[in-house]
Amino acid sequence: MQFNSRYPSLDAKLYHEQMPAPLKGAKAGHFNEALADQLQWSDEEKAQWVEICSGQKTFPEFHPLAMVYAGHQFGQWAGQLGDGRGLLIAQVLDRQGQTIDLHLKGAGSTPYSRMGDGRAVLRSVIREYLAGHALNSLGVPSSNSVGFTSSTQGVQRETLELGAMMLRTSDCHIRLGHFEWINQYQPDLLAEFTQKCLAWHYPECLDSEQPILAFATKVIQNTAVMIAKWQLVGFAHGVMNTDNLNITGSTLDFGPYGFMERFRPNWINNHSDYNARYTYQNQPSIAHWNLWNWLNNLIPLAPLENKEQFKQDLVQCLEHFEPTFLEHYTHGLCQKLGLPTFHKDSFDCGMAFLNILQSEQLDYTDSFIRLQNKQYEEIKDDCLDRRQFESFLTQYESIREKQNIAELDTEMKQANPVYTLRNHMAQKAIELAERNDFSEVNRLFKLLSQPFTKQTDLEQAEDLAPLPSDFPEVMVSCSS
Repeated sequence: MQFNSRYPSLDAKLYHEQMPAPLKGAKAGHFNEALADQLQWSDEEKAQWVEICSGQKTFPEFHPLAMVYAGHQFGQWAGQLGDGRGLLIAQVLDRQGQTIDLHLKGAGSTPYSRMGDGRAVLRSVIREYLAGHALNSLGVPSSNSVGFTSSTQGVQRETLELGAMMLRTSDCHIRLGHFEWINQYQPDLLAEFTQKCLAWHYPECLDSEQPILAFATKVIQNTAVMIAKWQLVGFAHGVMNTDNLNITGSTLDFGPYGFMERFRPNWINNHSDYNARYTYQNQPSIAHWNLWNWLNNLIPLAPLENKEQFKQDLVQCLEHFEPTFLEHYTHGLCQKLGLPTFHKDSFDCGMAFLNILQSEQLDYTDSFIRLQNKQYEEIKDDCLDRRQFESFLTQYESIREKQNIAELDTEMKQANPVYTLRNHMAQKAIELAERNDFSEVNRLFKLLSQPFTKQTDLEQAEDLAPLPSDFPEVMVSCSS
């Protein structure tokens, strides 16, 4: 690996150096060799992946550290937070020359554990490992993982579960909550910290007439694009606290996530979310709220002679969120439908199709695939209100008339995955892994590597549809 250690150059108040605490009886779970290649791992490092991904081996080029940050959790100020069970163990260059964080999850307690045990359990590690892989394969920027390990060590949650570790990668672990912590506890660090964020992640902003405002605008726009991508693939993050969104607009910390099956925009995928704050339909507004809170933390960077104008300029930065989100969501929805983005009725037609999915409780992913395959009668047969679908189809075919159908159909195939990670798919892999059988993890990893391609040799019937209504729903919460 080629190391590019940047975070330790920050003030030492922003982190705590410590070594990971390996679990007892660590054993191989799954290894993402393609990602290791992208990160320029040597053959020796690949051969030692179990030791690296279980905290037994660290690197002399980088002293492992836990970051401190703060945040608003479920809309309430939570005070100081931080890496309570994870350590940044390296920053390396990938094959494109981009700096990537290697973050070991489940590495033991830190000063920021808040009475937690610092561990992760196999259940949550497998869910995050597969979801990060799924999102990246879907074209949604996200953390990913080089590999995970199981162990013989028990970790107490609601029941005694197997402890596990995962080596997560991300282009950035600097969260909106970092700025909240600095402003609350170490405001003198804000200017230098922000300059480092610009230099590392938004160097183009340094040449702007007002670099801080350019930086704020970029963070807002990238976050809006990320949320649009989530909505298009039916992904619900589940815990969009300000400490769980980073400054580059790549998905991070999505423990109680869910890929929506039957189209229910108010679906609560995180059963710790008692007030339904983080449902699928709320994600754009919650991202906007988080960014508004974050912008308040940039106010101290205002020029002394023009503070009020700087506040107004920050508000104008936030005004980029809605048009950016709508532009990318509209374009993506039109692609999924095979409709031209320039047609004045395409978006309304898309909303009509989503209304059908909602009122008829049809599967989100499968319905777009059936529309793509022109299985109109099959969709109509699943509708109680057949006339509603017929009305949509009339408008749909009218818009597509005289268009380049072949080109639109090609875009549909590139926008509509055949496979997403349904909760029951992940649960089956977890239950087998808890019996030391990782074959289902391996099957799903391969299947989700090419989500837009039909794979009859790998797929199973339950990959393609929700479980029958008489099967209990897989319950996912913040307990991990």
